[in-house]
Amino acid sequence: MKAVVYPRPNEFEIREVDVPIPFKTQALVKIMSSTICGTDLKILAGEFPGVKFPHIPGHEWSGEVVQVAEDVDELKPGDKVGEEPHVGCGRCRRCLEGLYNLCENYGNIKKGHAHIGFTVNGGLAQYCCVSIKALHKLPDNVSYDEGAFTETVGVALYAIERANLRPGESVLVIGPGAIGLAATQIARANGASKVVLAGTRDERLKLGLELGADVLFNVNKSNDPITDLKSIFDGAGPDVVIEVAGTESAAELAIRSARRGGRVVLAGSTSPGRKLSVDLSVIVRGHLDVLGSVANPKWVCQKAVELIVKGYVKVKPLITHHFKLDEFGTALKTFKEREGGAYRVMIHPNS
Repeated sequence: MKAVVYPRPNEFEIREVDVPIPFKTQALVKIMSSTICGTDLKILAGEFPGVKFPHIPGHEWSGEVVQVAEDVDELKPGDKVGEEPHVGCGRCRRCLEGLYNLCENYGNIKKGHAHIGFTVNGGLAQYCCVSIKALHKLPDNVSYDEGAFTETVGVALYAIERANLRPGESVLVIGPGAIGLAATQIARANGASKVVLAGTRDERLKLGLELGADVLFNVNKSNDPITDLKSIFDGAGPDVVIEVAGTESAAELAIRSARRGGRVVLAGSTSPGRKLSVDLSVIVRGHLDVLGSVANPKWVCQKAVELIVKGYVKVKPLITHHFKLDEFGTALKTFKEREGGAYRVMIHPNS
């Protein structure tokens, strides 16, 4: 089969590799749609811990089951599935609590942990072999392209759940990428009284109005972003801030703009070594809950699929480009440089 292979950081090749064979609770999936996201850029740059080279990336994809191990009866060949990348060991304290995104045996394949597209090979290939715990059945009315957003919507949904958003509360979403736009829609579906989407580029923000944002805010066009953002929320700031940009400046903006007694969730993918410089009194005297959020735990992605199925989260507008696997270099450049207004580019390994 053909696969994208990172032989070492900052290099990639299209190679012919063996088709994997499923064993013990695994399924072999023919990949129909696979996206590139910002985390893939960090993996390629060698910035993500736990990734070993050579490596086949791809952690947001969908496809058709073509083979299952002998002990599998939950799925069968022909099933349409979406994927979530975290497979916990199932034996550590966090996994037993359902928090397999926080598995204490991360990267230990012998103990059963797998992070698809990170510590094990992913779906930027014609086939991928994974535990059935990572797969979610998709109904006929959900396309493969939509199914590839199972993880993306799951990340946004978990950030909203971490914030404990209640109907009638106001929300600021920082970061108008795919996850931010999904979070905007989920906040609206959860009964938020006002949803503001903030970012640094108008061309990235404008889709937010179509997907549930009441107000768009370009940080770069403000001389005093904190004051200006708070003024949108009656001068007090939002009840909830969801940060999904993954930068120090975005995290600091999230904390400093929140309403007193508010909740701030930092969910942007980031790299080790990034540090915040925030006046502690803003958090302490502001009585803020500042929470981290990484990926999603048990059952969140299944709920994410339901949000897509029922139309609460629309992901088709986020897909701006389509490529074949052999065109990965062009796809990567298009996504990285935001060519043609790119949000998510979709790779079709078997087209």
